[in-house]
Parts: sequence; structure tokens; C-alpha cells
Amino acid sequence: MQRLKLDEGIRAVKLARRAIEVYLSEKKVIDERLPGVFKEKRGVFTTLTKHGELRGCIGFPYPVKRLDEAIIESAISAATQDPRFSPVSLDEMDEIVVEVTILTSPEKLNVKPIEIPKHIKIGKHGLIVKHGLYSGLLLPQVAVEYNMDAEEFLSQTCLKAGLPPDCWFYSEVYRFEGQIFKEIEPRGNVIEVELGGAKNCHR
Repeated sequence: MQRLKLDEGIRAVKLARRAIEVYLSEKKVIDERLPGVFKEKRGVFTTLTKHGELRGCIGFPYPVKRLDEAIIESAISAATQDPRFSPVSLDEMDEIVVEVTILTSPEKLNVKPIEIPKHIKIGKHGLIVKHGLYSGLLLPQVAVEYNMDAEEFLSQTCLKAGLPPDCWFYSEVYRFEGQIFKEIEPRGNVIEVELGGAKNCHR
């Protein structure tokens, strides 16, 4: 799956911010269609942080919508529908950093449970754990931010699903990769984040 170029990542983040601000000010969902990679179906998550703290994160794990449409919907949902937080206000957007993570298609790990951690690379893979009606997802950046190893990352994904921390031994485990673009400050330059640091910078 083709990676986005920096200028495409910048457009993705700006689209997410615009979608949120128009929705909060006008209660209207923007109808923007972008060319190229944005026509492709991709999974995507929008993450909002305020003063370094999570303020909302929602997205589409699977490539079920055009990327531009998925960005718009995930951005608005992150700002207004994340059950962990109250809805974001328009005034707050001056303090919020917008981050967009473009996902590869999740790949099921068909290996013995004891070998699963060996197939997870911290800083590269995000995880989905499924068991019956329960499902949990953590983006690749979570493991890096909290200094997790592969087993802890698996356990935390289980907990995210509302399951016991060792559920990955008897559940379906999927891995995926994510390409991260974010503002370095609210409305500021957009960078592509490498989980060992940041590369490239542009307004």
C-alpha cells in the first residue's frame, strides 16, 4: 500500500481540522473530495490532544471509505463522539493539536499464541484484538509513548477491548502499520512523525 507524501499528509491534517471547525461552528459536515490517494479506501484515525493530553480519538480500522471521507468523519467523531470526553468546543480548537494516522489493512497473525509477541515490532505495528463481540485497537504510537514491550502492548489492547489482559492467548490478533501526520502546535506546521522522532516539516 502506497505511503502518503508529506504534502498529502499536510492536506489530510488540514482537512481534519477544517471538518471539525465547520461542524462545530455550522453543524454541517463538509463535502470535500480530494484527488489521488484520497480516492482510495483507507483506514484512518484522528487524534486530538490538548496541552499534550488526549482529548479525543476515533477512526476506521478498516478501509471501508474513501480516505477523504474517512478523515472528515473520524475528525468530527473524535471531537464530538468519543465517549471518554465531553464534546470539544469551537474555542478549544485554538488549543488543540490535530493528528491523522493513515492505516494499512489489518493483518491477522496466524501463529502459535506463544509466538505472537515476536511478530510485533514496537514503533511499527498497531494492534487489534478480537474475541467474540469484543474488540480493542491501539495505534502504533501508543506503545512508544508509554514505553511498552510487545507483551504489555498486547495486554493493554486486551484491556482496551474490555477483556482480561491475557486474552491475546485465545483471541484473534491483528497487526497494522500507521503513517502519522500532526501539527507541531495548534494550527502550526504539519510534520510526518517517525516513532523514533519527526522528519520533514512544512506549513
